[in-house]
Amino acid sequence: MKSDVEELMPRLLPVETAGDAQELDLSGTPRNPQEYLRQVQLEAALCPEVVVAQIDPKKLKKKKQTVNVSVAGCPAAPVGLSPSLKWQQQQVSSFSDVRQSITKHRRHWSSQTLDDNVLMPQLTDEEGWKKFCLGEKVCLGASSCNTDADSEPALDYCKVGFPPFLSIISRLNQATVSVVLEILITWFEERDFVPQLGQWLYALLACLEKPLLPEAHSLIRQLARRCAQLRSTMESQEDERLPALNLLICLVARYFEQNDLADQE
Repeated sequence: MKSDVEELMPRLLPVETAGDAQELDLSGTPRNPQEYLRQVQLEAALCPEVVVAQIDPKKLKKKKQTVNVSVAGCPAAPVGLSPSLKWQQQQVSSFSDVRQSITKHRRHWSSQTLDDNVLMPQLTDEEGWKKFCLGEKVCLGASSCNTDADSEPALDYCKVGFPPFLSIISRLNQATVSVVLEILITWFEERDFVPQLGQWLYALLACLEKPLLPEAHSLIRQLARRCAQLRSTMESQEDERLPALNLLICLVARYFEQNDLADQE
């Protein structure tokens, strides 16, 4: 007697049923296509229609699952410290021009010979990238990178950090851009804003390709929130850090379309 499944499901391939099914050896190698199809048919018939998994409830331990997802926007700027919409639009336009120029001339700049003292760190050298971008003075705790012209007549980039020259950033692939961006933003989370940091963040954002990968998307949002958090502690428009913080927030929100983080008029 045919099973319910055989009655309801049409056969796609004709299978001869002549002969005794008991003569077929399911463990043996089929001798022809018909025998193979009969083996498959018999194996399917031997499978139970319903299978119930035997689970030991004692082995099911309830684990506390935590997911760190930050959906909060940026803290509002103190009165008088947020930029106008016109200013934001101008910055986005200028930033777009910079990105196009970098893309256009990347091959030229990446072929330029670096000075002997420019030793770029390995991708995984976190401390090396901090010192390379920010300088030893900042990394060792100094609050400023300004050098004393009398005591140090020659500029020492190892101490004050290498600027993001086009010949340097043009050599960075997307993986390196993301890694360095993460290193600097993580550093910024626990420290104050310094000029070298702003220069490098701007340059790395200019090299960041769209559409953004999820990791980059999270990083730039983290950057905007940190900038806004620091700005929220300011009391004066004369604070020298304010223009750079406003610019970074603007680029993340307006150019990279994180509109919920944008400053509103």
